[in-house]
Amino acid sequence: MYGYDEVSIRNLKNSAPYILSRLIHIFNKLLSTGIFPDRLKFSEVKTLFKKGDKTEFSNYRPITLLTSFSKIIEKIIYKRLYRYLNNREKSSTDMATYALLNTVLSSLDKKHVVGGIFWDLQKAFDCVNRNILLTKLEFYGISGIANQLMRSYLNHRYQRVVIKDNRIIKLTSEWEPVKHGVPQGSILGPLVFLVYINDLSRTINGAADSILFTDDTSIVISNINLEEFQRNINLVMNQKINWFQSNFLSLNCIKTHLLQFLTTKQNEIKIQIMVSNSIITNINSTKFLGLTTDSILSWRQHISCLTSKLNKACYTIRAIEPFMTLNMLRTVSTQ
Repeated sequence: MYGYDEVSIRNLKNSAPYILSRLIHIFNKLLSTGIFPDRLKFSEVKTLFKKGDKTEFSNYRPITLLTSFSKIIEKIIYKRLYRYLNNREKSSTDMATYALLNTVLSSLDKKHVVGGIFWDLQKAFDCVNRNILLTKLEFYGISGIANQLMRSYLNHRYQRVVIKDNRIIKLTSEWEPVKHGVPQGSILGPLVFLVYINDLSRTINGAADSILFTDDTSIVISNINLEEFQRNINLVMNQKINWFQSNFLSLNCIKTHLLQFLTTKQNEIKIQIMVSNSIITNINSTKFLGLTTDSILSWRQHISCLTSKLNKACYTIRAIEPFMTLNMLRTVSTQ
């Protein structure tokens, strides 16, 4: 017999308080002992092809799947850590994009030369040094049992790669220990990574403004004097490179770009930045946290990109309309 009968459903509802009490007991045990269960530290990695040559590993995006129960526990830890870290809800994508645009517009109003460096880190979450992260957590007050719990959460993790051929044949690698980084696809990962890079902005000594949001990092440099502007760019680049090296993070020079912000009356300035024998490319537009912006801060490219996505969504809704109820269509349209 498949499905649930009325008796099974009634028993399930009656067991909910018991399940909840056991969850509370487990979480209290975690807090009192500082031990994260080893059984919840196993994850599977699936590969998602992006574009380009299918034989190149770099053209695949790894998707890490964690156990659902571990995410429940992570969510509880996340909320406590989030509240403690000075109400970090201010670090939303909206606040980050607002900070970027407001900084640029304010500098342009002062008739400054303005440039933005948009950094790209190679496998940022995977390269986090756990000892450095735990030291920074302790510096911010996450010490004692709480720091021990974070150490237990990060260490002794295992993962394996899973490959499906036409969703039928399943190939898996051996379980291997994960010795570096924070768990991909986790609830806690982005928050503790913010802690890891929180002191990045302190390295520039007032020469620029930093906008940080997980591994999407941008620096806005402005100065009314052109020579001082170029000098500050080189200064900031050297300071950042030194910080990345000290924290075992690698800069992807190919995907790191310089975007000059201009008014309609300004002309582009030829600037060449060298990092590790690589030239930082000058671009006319970029995407930052989903917002496509260009050198004159117009909305044309963003509107064009958004229109294309909306057209595809509208076509999909029209195609499935004959087969779905109104309520289901409303649910689909809000996703």
